[in-house]
Amino acid sequence: MRVLIVDDERLARSRLRALLDEHAPDAEVVGECATGAEALAAIETLAPELVLLDVQMPEMDGFGVIEAVGAEQMPLVIFATAFDEYALQAFDVCALDYVTKPIDRERFADAVRRARQRLTTPPAASAPDTKAQLQPLVEHLGRQSQRSARLAIKTEGRLLFLRTAEIDWVEAVDNYAKLHVGKETYTVRDTLSRLEQRLPAGRFLRVHRSTIVNVDRVKEIQPWFQGDWVLILHDGTRLTTGRSYRQRLQAFIDEMS
Repeated sequence: MRVLIVDDERLARSRLRALLDEHAPDAEVVGECATGAEALAAIETLAPELVLLDVQMPEMDGFGVIEAVGAEQMPLVIFATAFDEYALQAFDVCALDYVTKPIDRERFADAVRRARQRLTTPPAASAPDTKAQLQPLVEHLGRQSQRSARLAIKTEGRLLFLRTAEIDWVEAVDNYAKLHVGKETYTVRDTLSRLEQRLPAGRFLRVHRSTIVNVDRVKEIQPWFQGDWVLILHDGTRLTTGRSYRQRLQAFIDEMS
């Protein structure tokens, strides 16, 4: 079992490695990472089967790592968390493993046994898909974490941390999304729907199937053809709305009026 340890605290990483030696001596620790950015690179290059992932890390937390990798590509995860009981119930609902800090030996051993069983036992036809269950968890708990102030994106071989408040608008271009940030644009291989889930709902509004806008950048709204609208941003950019999103925009207008 190839294991990657991700925690921003050196002592915590040492503790996890010691627990692995005690309860899973045949496990191979392929790497240790102190940041989410390091974890992304290690997951891609080292191909671990199991990631011991800290939830709370600066810059990019555990949920941000999963979002950047993608739930379908993410290896099996055991979270290390200090979240409250309500959050832990969400882990149980999604049938994922977790250990609470300070980590208990027996709880850790149980989590590792469950992880090994999933890795070595072919799933039954009726068994829940762990990776499919991972995405709802990210969406449920990830929106509550502090990372909403930043967005981690992979573009042109780099990992960038953008402040969401600095993003003006986002457009869909074929199978990519283009983020407009002042005079800069960043193209990422992602869907607009997935980006919409990662952006703070109170700040960003989907106004077209191919357009998300930062409402703080909207200077003026003008009527357009057949009940649609034109949004004029502070830099002069003009964005038209789509029929399916009229109700969302009208709710925004009513709220601001």
